[in-house]
Amino acid sequence: MGSISNGTANCATVPQPPPSTGKLITILSIDGGGIRGLIPATIIAYLEAKLQELDGPDARIADYFDVIAGTSTGALLTSMLAAPDENNRPLFAAKDLTTFYLENGPKIFPQKKYRNAVICSTSGWDPDAGEEPAGPGEGPKYDGVFLHDKIKGLTHDVKVADTVTNIIVPAFDVKYLQPIIFSTYEAKNDTLKNAHLSDICISTSAAPTYFPAHFFKTEAADGRSQEYHLVDGGVAANNPTMVAMSMLTKEVHRRNLDFNVGRPTEYTNYLVISVGTGSAKQAEKYTAEQCAKWGLIQWLYNGGFTPIIDIFSHASSDMVDIHASVLFQALHCEKNYLRIQDDTLTGNASSVDIATKENMESLIGIGQELLKKPVARVNIDTGVYESCSGEGTNAEALAHFAKQLSDERKLRKSNLNSY
Repeated sequence: MGSISNGTANCATVPQPPPSTGKLITILSIDGGGIRGLIPATIIAYLEAKLQELDGPDARIADYFDVIAGTSTGALLTSMLAAPDENNRPLFAAKDLTTFYLENGPKIFPQKKYRNAVICSTSGWDPDAGEEPAGPGEGPKYDGVFLHDKIKGLTHDVKVADTVTNIIVPAFDVKYLQPIIFSTYEAKNDTLKNAHLSDICISTSAAPTYFPAHFFKTEAADGRSQEYHLVDGGVAANNPTMVAMSMLTKEVHRRNLDFNVGRPTEYTNYLVISVGTGSAKQAEKYTAEQCAKWGLIQWLYNGGFTPIIDIFSHASSDMVDIHASVLFQALHCEKNYLRIQDDTLTGNASSVDIATKENMESLIGIGQELLKKPVARVNIDTGVYESCSGEGTNAEALAHFAKQLSDERKLRKSNLNSY
């Protein structure tokens, strides 16, 4: 992890003033996608580098966004960007995120040679342990012990209300069959929503068939308690962009004074960057003819992939992107919304858990190439991303957003000091 300055000379080390002191409401959203989190990690590192060019080396992503939203691996990135270190500064610089994945990915997703891929993909059986494999469906592929320990080691006793900027993380409660949205805003007002960041990250990363569901309780000083029985937030919102926008709108309607900015319920005041983890849309991985012959096992595991999980997560992400894209276009502010996504992944790169050195480096390369590609928006008829004429590359768009973010921050600080 890079060293973090605790100096006060650089304006970037001052906490972000609320939107009420500026003109915009700023959101960073990060999709779920397992080891493919290396793609958004690469994109976000580029954005932070552009902010540092404008405001100095101490600038951090959390200094510019009113909220960072993340699902699953996106929530892990969110936590590293927003959890406080001993100086109450972001735990990680964005440039260190890829290093975290390179060092820990193989331990989170240990690559084993299974004699029975179907059984092992659903049971987590270790052929080197000297025991018989469990039957299909008798346990997740990974026990999650390393991931859980790593998250707890990073975040310690930090709770949602303690983050250096507001975060929003979706999960899904299997007992009550409903989405659960954890947010800094609600955590500050309701003790039962102020869960440990480690419990939230473990929960939203508990992808069915891959990691075990997570149970925890929160308790209030008056003796009240609340149970949570959670799995991957991708079940509800693999792309948390609209969740973030909805939660912020909720704060506006609650008359949260932080959002007394212009006409805050109009999305023309929102500045949104949404970063995907890639998809294999154009690879045309499955066909109706193949799927028509599948039973339960094939839907859960086929050729090293999990079709039912792929379909649900990509459908969720794409529906959100379509909705957000149409919304911003209808309001004639489409340039306030930037979605960066690669839908051309093939082979191992499209997997969520192939954490070999070769594949991880390939994913970083995909992120770097994605920066060079033209800004694209989803075609609502075909679902394919199409280049936007005259809007430059994703790297150029991020540089433009960085300038807007920097200007907004300076405006807020200036207005705050004049009160």
